[in-house]
Amino acid sequence: MADGNPPPMRSFAQAAQTETEALPLRTVQIEGLVALKIVKHCKECMPALVTGQLLGLDIGSILEVTNCFPFPSRGGEDEDELDTDGANYQLEMMRCLREVNVDNNTVGWYQSTYMGSFQTVELIETFMNYQENIKRCVCIIYDPLRSSQGVLALKALKLAEGFMELYRTQTFSGEKLREKNLTWKDIFEEIPVKICNSALVSSMMTELEPDVQATQCDFDRLVLSTNPFMEKNLEFLIECMDDLSMEQQKFQYYYRNLSRQQVQQQTWLQKRRTENAARRAAGEEPLPEEEPNNPIFKTLPEPSRLDSYLITNQISNYCSQVNGFAAQSFSKLYLMDAFHDE
Repeated sequence: MADGNPPPMRSFAQAAQTETEALPLRTVQIEGLVALKIVKHCKECMPALVTGQLLGLDIGSILEVTNCFPFPSRGGEDEDELDTDGANYQLEMMRCLREVNVDNNTVGWYQSTYMGSFQTVELIETFMNYQENIKRCVCIIYDPLRSSQGVLALKALKLAEGFMELYRTQTFSGEKLREKNLTWKDIFEEIPVKICNSALVSSMMTELEPDVQATQCDFDRLVLSTNPFMEKNLEFLIECMDDLSMEQQKFQYYYRNLSRQQVQQQTWLQKRRTENAARRAAGEEPLPEEEPNNPIFKTLPEPSRLDSYLITNQISNYCSQVNGFAAQSFSKLYLMDAFHDE
């Protein structure tokens, strides 16, 4: 600098915030112990759906999840009392973790799901509530039933920026969606998940590794029974198709009413213009061609397209699960057929 004065010093928090705003979120890095805690909590409470808090650090393009704790199960009837108890429980847990010098920065939450049925309005509202205080929060979704098929069904989601801006306006008309160029694929963004362990944990796991080459998980991948999982997927897929059909009926009803209203407006305007022509010929003042108080000029509310977008997203998820599971099943069947031939 010309005057010789050093540049102003920035705090670590300011520097971290600047770096966070500059770099988009690329990876969610979960410690192995945290993944085991999530899996254990979700499996023990099946078939009930559970949720919990994620703690960690937001560093550049990586969101590190270093700890977690479960939320109390909701078994009572008073929702207000349950919400208050849940908030107090979270604050007490955060205080205890801070006292023992454990990462207590909230970076999101985790929740269990059943057959991938997680794309709901409630999930979006939870995201919006978290976004008020945490700009880059994620939700870890774990599916115990899907994982029982030999695949770790663990994924990290966040809301797309464009969708969040539109959701704040609560306007999901076709015009707004076209203006923002949003499709049903632009609601959630899946962030790659990386499970890591410290060098000490890795060395201990190597020492504890049994001499047996195959584990129970390896045997689970060879199970040939496909009926339960496939049937449930198809059952949920049919339900989603029925829901989507009902949403389409809402839009058909809306467009029929809109077309009927436009015909009524044109008929009324033609009649008014004919009447005004007669009044001008008689030397009288013409009547206005627009009457806001007339019911036929009242704007019809367009149904929200959010539900149809979420249902379409869910249908795509079920189809992907069926496709992936069917491909694995065919591979196993062909493998077993080759063994039988030998």
